[in-house]
Amino acid sequence: MKLKLKKYTEQLQDWPQTGHHIMAQFDDEKIVVYQSYRKSIGKFAVKNQYFGGEFSLERMTWIKPNFLWMMYRNGWGTKGNQECVLAIYLKIDAFKRYLENAVYSSYDESMDFSREEWQEQINESSVRLQWDPDHNPFGNKLERRAIQIGLRNEFTRSFAKNDILLIEDISDFVKEQHQFILNNDLDKLIIPEEKALLFDDGNLNKKLKLNETNN
Repeated sequence: MKLKLKKYTEQLQDWPQTGHHIMAQFDDEKIVVYQSYRKSIGKFAVKNQYFGGEFSLERMTWIKPNFLWMMYRNGWGTKGNQECVLAIYLKIDAFKRYLENAVYSSYDESMDFSREEWQEQINESSVRLQWDPDHNPFGNKLERRAIQIGLRNEFTRSFAKNDILLIEDISDFVKEQHQFILNNDLDKLIIPEEKALLFDDGNLNKKLKLNETNN
């Protein structure tokens, strides 16, 4: 497994507690995002290093760069048809392209355009963006917001094959770490090392409502 790991309690000291942040493992070339599937889809993806087989190119697929938010959504890999947890290493330029083309899933009065204009963007765009409450390892809501991105049409096709550098099955790792949650032993919990991502593009950061950190 190529994920860089670090104790949860050590990372917690450095993480922002509030605001909108893309918490992720990334470098100048790539970013890790997470998805959960039934075993047949996951095994195909790991074996072939792209999404195919039973994976639907016609449906919207959601990616999450925040490991703990993925664990909240899939119940640490215990929910039905989400047993196979994948770490997907994406080209960071592709990830940025998704966000540049993203439209918020719901309208907000603070937006710089009307509800009608937003609806037009929704109809035309193939990328959705939404911020949800982040969660701690036990699944409790935090004040910090976590991002998820929905892809469809040409973006799903690009994501499924061309944008991927590596796909890893991390299901066994997730199961091992889940035991520390069940035993209420966060001092032993190890998770992927993450930090807040900011882009060089100030306009994109503004669109995404990203907050700067002191780290």
